[in-house]
Amino acid sequence: MRYKLNILAALVFIAGSLSAQENTNTNKFRQLYQELPTPNAYRTASGAPGPWYYQQQADYKMNIELDDAKQIIRGQETITYTNNSKDQLTYLWLQLDQNVRAKDSETKLVSTQTLGKKSSFRGMDRMMSDFDGGFKVEEVKDASGKDLTYTINKTMMRIDLPKTLSPGGKISFKIKWWYNVNNRMEIGGRSGYEYFEEDDNYLYTIAQFFPRMCVYNEVEGWQNKQFLGRGEFTLPFGNYEVSLTVPEDHMVAATGELQNASSVLTTEQRSRLSKAKTADKPVMIVTPDEALDAEKEKKTGTKTWNFKATNVRDFGFASSRKFIWDAIGVKLGSRTVMCMSMYPKEGNPLWEQYSTEVVAHTIRTYSKYTFDYPYPVAWSVHANHIGMEYPMICFNGGRPEKDGTYSEGTKYGMIGVITHEVGHNFFPMIVNSDERQWTWMDEGLNTFVQYLTQSEWSSHYPHRRGPAAKIVPYMKGDKSRISPIMTNSESIWQFGNNAYGKPATALNILRETVMGRELFDYAFKEYCTRWMFKHPSPADFFRTMEDASGMDLDWFWRGWFYTTDHVDISLEEVKWYQINTMNPSVEKKWSKEQDESKRKFIGQIRNDSTINFMIDQKPELKDFYDTDFRYTVNEVDEAEYKKKMERLSDKQKALLNSNMNFYQLRFKNLGGLVMPVILEITFTDNSKEVIRIPAEIWRQNNEEVSKVLFFEKEVKGIEIDPFLETADVDTDNNYWPRVIRATRFDVYKSGNYKRQNPMQRAGEGKKE
Repeated sequence: MRYKLNILAALVFIAGSLSAQENTNTNKFRQLYQELPTPNAYRTASGAPGPWYYQQQADYKMNIELDDAKQIIRGQETITYTNNSKDQLTYLWLQLDQNVRAKDSETKLVSTQTLGKKSSFRGMDRMMSDFDGGFKVEEVKDASGKDLTYTINKTMMRIDLPKTLSPGGKISFKIKWWYNVNNRMEIGGRSGYEYFEEDDNYLYTIAQFFPRMCVYNEVEGWQNKQFLGRGEFTLPFGNYEVSLTVPEDHMVAATGELQNASSVLTTEQRSRLSKAKTADKPVMIVTPDEALDAEKEKKTGTKTWNFKATNVRDFGFASSRKFIWDAIGVKLGSRTVMCMSMYPKEGNPLWEQYSTEVVAHTIRTYSKYTFDYPYPVAWSVHANHIGMEYPMICFNGGRPEKDGTYSEGTKYGMIGVITHEVGHNFFPMIVNSDERQWTWMDEGLNTFVQYLTQSEWSSHYPHRRGPAAKIVPYMKGDKSRISPIMTNSESIWQFGNNAYGKPATALNILRETVMGRELFDYAFKEYCTRWMFKHPSPADFFRTMEDASGMDLDWFWRGWFYTTDHVDISLEEVKWYQINTMNPSVEKKWSKEQDESKRKFIGQIRNDSTINFMIDQKPELKDFYDTDFRYTVNEVDEAEYKKKMERLSDKQKALLNSNMNFYQLRFKNLGGLVMPVILEITFTDNSKEVIRIPAEIWRQNNEEVSKVLFFEKEVKGIEIDPFLETADVDTDNNYWPRVIRATRFDVYKSGNYKRQNPMQRAGEGKKE
């Protein structure tokens, strides 16, 4: 329906649409003053480290023995702890993460389970396991060999100092321990071993294997929150010297640089490594045939591999005689980063083709969006069914079928997990956030840059997370099972969606829709460089993004990170107006057309065809009002029109005769999350125009707003969020006029059978 409005009415209407409407709800654009900590000399209001910012340092010297016969780790470490704070410390806290597998662990007690009509043997094994994998701490001594008093509280250990550690002071102490390594394939775990029965060999991916210092800072004090299994690890930076004694025929990958290559590698292997630094494709350091020979011809002696790592927060390693090893060098400025993979034959052909290339691609792409990767090596190690990260090394799943074929899901799952875990070198291994408290700060930011990296792998990459539409099923779900992003790691509902998917989506929307790529990329890079090798908090991220971009984003952080609101903007109504030209010839003709186009009451329609009206039977009964007097132009009308035109300027006359089309759009915020309103306007000539209305349109009314648009062309249709930018959960109410879309449903015959993957159906498997 078109409406005519005179100029006076138009001015009143537009002014009314801009006036503040009293909103009874709390304004979603208020500042985050109450939610964020007060800026101070440690962390500034701009989001940068302040002049008093400090962080502690923990340096480690370790001797580790891997007992391949008993699957035991034995270790001795000397920790040198430096107190860079202004505080007097009377005790130190360490993490004993393996105690999550102790027989008296509370993790089993606080976890919830249900039983259905069917349960897997694997699930039952995990639930009923009596495996004892906790740390067996044998001694804690000072540098001179005197016993130190210590208390073990579940997954934490407090060491009481014989004298206060003053600001600037250092203390060295020694710990001796051992523990049983867990079978990952039976009872799970972030690290552990996999046993290959066919060749009677083990593949070890080992982490959290030593007592590690907790973080101490001005935000939390000691971060000694118990490890229950989900909230990961918060660790200080330091330097590591680690000796790993393993079976002599094992190959070892680890955090840091190998210090004694001449003692543990052959001349040929060292030569291949040297060639790999400048190669244009991965070079085999240990070939598949050499790894197969090692599997069959087991040796009984041991070798010690020495590694050194500078300014890292943790240490991990992998060891097996089954390992194939390939490598390639990646140039970053004047430095070469060795990107490398170790994997058993069971990982091929996927791992040989993709793993190291994915590592290299990840290092290049993350460096572009953050900072140049500062470490000398980056490892990807094959460990079935997991993905876990440590400085310079990560353990990744992705195993093809025994015949060498694999599904598309297996392929991209492997590429995705390698990208993600290698990316963790940046978050949180370098931008060292508190994982025990805020999972999203490492997983969410990392998943976002993972999306950018995968987008540069191929144009058809099947992203799991990142694009706004991917988060819609979660956002529109049952709110009783959804937590705000700003929730402690152990208390989150739907962990993957909350800590990975939603933050990554939010950053994508910031980049593509709210800020634009240029402003976002600059601010994000500023955050990364400000906080590399430091301990940022959520407020530091929020404030830096605003400070470096010149944008007030408090409304965005509040909606996406502090609430469970979702996006659902509905185009409730569209009214079409054209200006009243005041010309009687034009306006009376327009009125007649409008009246004739109106729908008639059914009774009138039937009367018109069945009744012989009285005034038609006796024409003398007709008077002036039975004529088309409403649509007839007379001399008075013409005279009045002429007088009105004489009072108008040429600009005003032009406006009256412009045939401009005005459209009043009324929007409702049904989901509660305020967002920009992106409109695609389709005109009757099928041309299109995109209009981007900032989120601030909701600043005076969170629930309903109207907007007037005007065009020379006539509008045929309007669509909200045409490029799926905002995670709008209900696109059916995004159209004017409403659109009915066809969908398909499947009819199938039930039955249990294992489908072949496409490669198998195409006959691509290994021929026996």
